[in-house]
Amino acid sequence: MAVSFLLNVMIMKQIIFFLIATSIHFAAMSATIDKKEIATLGGGCFWCTEAIFQKLKGVEKVESGYAGGNTKNPTYNEVCTGKTGHAEVVQITYNPDIISFDELLEVFWAVHDPTTLNRQGADVGTQYRSVIFYHSPEQKVIAEKYKARLNEEKAFDKPVITEISPFTNFFKAEAYHQEYFKNNPTQGYCRIVVAPKVDKFKKVFHDKLK
Repeated sequence: MAVSFLLNVMIMKQIIFFLIATSIHFAAMSATIDKKEIATLGGGCFWCTEAIFQKLKGVEKVESGYAGGNTKNPTYNEVCTGKTGHAEVVQITYNPDIISFDELLEVFWAVHDPTTLNRQGADVGTQYRSVIFYHSPEQKVIAEKYKARLNEEKAFDKPVITEISPFTNFFKAEAYHQEYFKNNPTQGYCRIVVAPKVDKFKKVFHDKLK
């Protein structure tokens, strides 16, 4: 009886330990899965920026869309008029344990010209402005300090004029804009503008690629 009782107690303890360990394991998994942050960045045509940020380790999702304007659910044609106030942006979902907001900004400032007002190359208009829409006070501080440091160190020939504003809205762009470069690699703009940018990015940030 005593031996049987002790055996049952040991078995029960093992079951309890297993359940505790399992619950901790799943809690840890849940914490990892749920640990996501959002960054919203505008650096000219979103066909370019989407193709670049999709390739970074730690980036889980990139959506092209419109942010910072006054019109609800604007169309691409409306945004192109410059009257809605929106910028073409990418909304990035990322795991901060793998890639930090600082690292995203490092790529952001390297892959577009943050010194030109409402322009990226031949693309002209307020929708192509260089902009960071911050989602938290921490993102604001990081972006402002980074921008200030770039200007202090004269990293560019001209001052960085990237707009840093609070996030207010994001409207996902039309379906045909999503993964545009991936789906249309031979399209003229993609061959002439996007592909060279992506190739340069891959050479400079090869250690951050998926």
